Amino acid sequence: MNTLLHPAYIPNIATFAVIAQNDICWEVCDNFQKQTYRNRAYICTDRGKLMLNIPIKHVGKNQGRQLYKDVKVENDYKWQRQHWRALQTAYRTSPYFEFYEDEIAPLYTKTYDYLLDYNLKSIEIISDCLQIDMPNLKTESFEMQSKTLFDARYLVQAKKKLEFTQPEYVQVFGDRHGFIENLSVLDLLFTEGTNALSYLKNLKLALQDA
Repeated sequence: MNTLLHPAYIPNIATFAVIAQNDICWEVCDNFQKQTYRNRAYICTDRGKLMLNIPIKHVGKNQGRQLYKDVKVENDYKWQRQHWRALQTAYRTSPYFEFYEDEIAPLYTKTYDYLLDYNLKSIEIISDCLQIDMPNLKTESFEMQSKTLFDARYLVQAKKKLEFTQPEYVQVFGDRHGFIENLSVLDLLFTEGTNALSYLKNLKLALQDA
């Protein structure tokens, strides 16, 4: 199915299941919205669920809304070092962290000016780890309602709970916090490794066309 998606930061499991199961077109012509997965992701640490947030440079109110592709990352704040340390602390004891560490680490050493470019790179690297092709199709203009694509852009909304049944896998801190659903796909990758792709392809999602 040809599906329209927002590029998110190290996307959650549900979003990556959509990527693994469908032909994707990236929405790159929309306005940036706050409090979405465009610049946040969730992992599980020894203290529970933790949000990783990419700081962005805000424009003045008189300039109106920014296009997503124009949003710049606030690199004066050392967020990459903070995020990488959080990932190391959370997953260094997981079965496959060391296996994928060298592939993921460049996301936290190379500086990117634009959030959209960074998010697409994060998806590209994770796709390579999963051994699937990185989708390259992008929108050329914004449509409120897509006439040709299944619209799954709502998956980027962090406050919208997606109703689906997620099979449990063994999480690093599952004995402390129980199973936490729909974390960043890195949680699945670091714990399930080469089994992660089959997990994503078999995940049943009741998507609704937006």
